Amino acid sequence: MKSYMQPDKHHAAVQRALELGRSGDPSVLPELIELLRAPSNEIQRLAVSAIGKLSGFGADPAQAVAALAPLAVKARHPQTQQYAIRALKKYAASAREHLHDLRDVARNEAHCDYVRAAALVTADAIEQAAQDAESGTQHRCQRCNARVTADEYARSNQTFQRVFCDRCFDEVFLERRNFEAQVELNKTIEARDGTVVQSGGERRIADWLTAHGVAYRYDAKFRIIAEFQIRPDFYLPELDVYIEYWGLDTPQYKMSMYKKQTLYQQEGKRLVSVYPQDLPRLDSLLTAKLSLFGFQPGIDARSKVSEE
Repeated sequence: MKSYMQPDKHHAAVQRALELGRSGDPSVLPELIELLRAPSNEIQRLAVSAIGKLSGFGADPAQAVAALAPLAVKARHPQTQQYAIRALKKYAASAREHLHDLRDVARNEAHCDYVRAAALVTADAIEQAAQDAESGTQHRCQRCNARVTADEYARSNQTFQRVFCDRCFDEVFLERRNFEAQVELNKTIEARDGTVVQSGGERRIADWLTAHGVAYRYDAKFRIIAEFQIRPDFYLPELDVYIEYWGLDTPQYKMSMYKKQTLYQQEGKRLVSVYPQDLPRLDSLLTAKLSLFGFQPGIDARSKVSEE
């Protein structure tokens, strides 16, 4: 993590960006825009992501687009650029004046593949949204094909990134809630810091992170990748890294695992995969892999996690 900020100020700004992104309060937009000026790539990424999230809560689209567009065209770090491009997509037709810039980014081979892919998808979405706005196109429910009102479209797209009428929205919401309830029931193993996880392998990872002073979120539901909502096992906000423990060996589980890994790769996310056979060397594996993303072994460690 390269930053010219003092560590304590950097940490405070990271936490503030995360807090504002979760607030759902459009009035925090100016503060997020101010955070875009920070010399830290991580803070910029979190701020642009938060600005994108606020699109569904009534944030001023003109102000948001004006702040995001320069970073979508050129940013210090490619992941910041990718995040800005994806945030612009949330403002749809309001970003139409930047359509040509996004097309240029998509064609420019000097950019990373995942940046170009994001630019192409966003440009197509903005163009379609602009055409829909001009023609007054009616959207239809993806489950029952019924026409949806503007309110239904906004509600379902904000929650699921899909188009549902209110009846189907309620059914999908209930299905998701039942699934999440089952996941919660499977959490029966307590880690050292009190986090309740689903397996011994996840407990080993949680204990290692706690022992080394690495902040994490377990099974965070609010993380969105592309058009899919996923539940990462661990997300490390200060390093912007995901950790997945692939603990089962069934055909259905492997299919889900491959799909999830593909999504991480397509979106340019930082993923560390841990398998059951890695547990005996967990300390050396996590130290080596997380060091690539800014983790400094030994500095924050409060206790030693032995390799069993």
